[in-house]
Amino acid sequence: MNNSFMNMASIGDFDPLNQSIPATKVEITVSCRNLLDRDTFSKSDPICVLYTQGMGNKEWREFGRTEVIDNTLNPDFVRKFILDYFFEERQNLRFDLYDVDSKSANLSKHDFLGQAYCTLGEVVGSLGSRSEKALGGIQGKKCGTIIVKAEELSNCRESVMMQFCGNKLDKKDFFGRSDPYLIFYRSNEDSTFTICHKTEVVKNTLNPVWQAFKIPVRALCNGDYDRTQINFTVAIDFTASNGNPAQPTSLHYMSPYQLNAYAMALKAVGEIIQDYDSDKMFPALGFGAKLPPDGRISHEFALNGNPQNPYCTGIDGVMEAYYQSLKSVQLYGPTNFSPIINHVARYASSVKDGSQYFVLLIITDGVISDMAQTKESIVNAACLPMSIIIVGVGPAEFDAMEELDGDEIRISSRGRYAERDIVQFVPFRDYVDRTGNHILSMARLAKDVLAEIPDQFLSYMRTRGIKPAPAPPPYTPPPYTPPGLPIQTDI
Repeated sequence: MNNSFMNMASIGDFDPLNQSIPATKVEITVSCRNLLDRDTFSKSDPICVLYTQGMGNKEWREFGRTEVIDNTLNPDFVRKFILDYFFEERQNLRFDLYDVDSKSANLSKHDFLGQAYCTLGEVVGSLGSRSEKALGGIQGKKCGTIIVKAEELSNCRESVMMQFCGNKLDKKDFFGRSDPYLIFYRSNEDSTFTICHKTEVVKNTLNPVWQAFKIPVRALCNGDYDRTQINFTVAIDFTASNGNPAQPTSLHYMSPYQLNAYAMALKAVGEIIQDYDSDKMFPALGFGAKLPPDGRISHEFALNGNPQNPYCTGIDGVMEAYYQSLKSVQLYGPTNFSPIINHVARYASSVKDGSQYFVLLIITDGVISDMAQTKESIVNAACLPMSIIIVGVGPAEFDAMEELDGDEIRISSRGRYAERDIVQFVPFRDYVDRTGNHILSMARLAKDVLAEIPDQFLSYMRTRGIKPAPAPPPYTPPPYTPPGLPIQTDI
């Protein structure tokens, strides 16, 4: 019954928008626990259907289907989904579960068991690259859970031919001999096992000879997979050149109808980065403002008003803290970057074993006031596990930002060159879609500013001989470090 259904698995069309070479291919393995039982005299016969979304649109397209597993509420599907993985894109996934009742490939002919949503980055960024979610979609019903595991595919293209037989197996059937089959599991780095092959059933024998089968080597013993925690910090420019936030001409204007440029850039980049930060707690800082109650100027203040604990919960928490700061601080100046860069560098200097990597997002409108100090800070930070993303908003000239980017000429300070390029700059105005399609334009923005992060990360690891390691324990944010403490570097 199930073979014809399985063979009709469809593959979604490739999205031609901004076609680029995939960073890697990722294999997705799906298991479920405690599914709904839709059959009267037996358990459900589940199948999992994967849907993906094209970049910049909301249309869900079927990517593929697993095999059907008969009579179980706890399936471990053997058939994998192979996806092109782009670190810099938000790749939305939807998993639908059905109880298969006939040979029809039409899903409406089968009973719906539930669904779950996630992003590919969310799975890859989870501890052990394993994400467990509750299934929903049926009102008033507990639909069980889905377990999605991601593993990077190695480049090995070799296959092996294998054949197994059994001799004098145990008799398990009351009226006849056993009906044996074999299941193969591969060992993962986190000491768990993933099913990778299942033989056919040989009926009524204690001395089975299973058919020879060919299997890719990478399915049996895959290569190592990098597991590094990314820690994301946001810094927002509160200088007076942004304009009065109460006026529609201000870059910080809080319109009830749409996000301002700062909020759009923060949301676009943050929603992708947050998938790789397991605790989703983000330090959110501001610079260039006068703070209440005494009006002192600060170039490193917590947006949530708590200098001892500047962490916000998720990107939504950062957005809320940003809006609250606009109501309480006075925009002032000047535009100094070095205190913020040094702030993140203090954390990065304490974890140089490859288990943590730090990304600082600076959103600004103007020319840097402390260019010499900023260049010195970047040269020092280039020795640390961190990268800096700068998004320039507004109509100003950003020549100084291009110099910091270092794509053409490596940045230097006092005759000392940065060990590696850690800065990526983009002007926000280059991504404003004149047709109003902000979803697509912000997806492009995020794609461009994040595109260099994987190579910057790898360059740090390779120059220090750090090799991939098993999944680290969950990261606990360190207590806030007061400004002014020295930065440890390898210099």
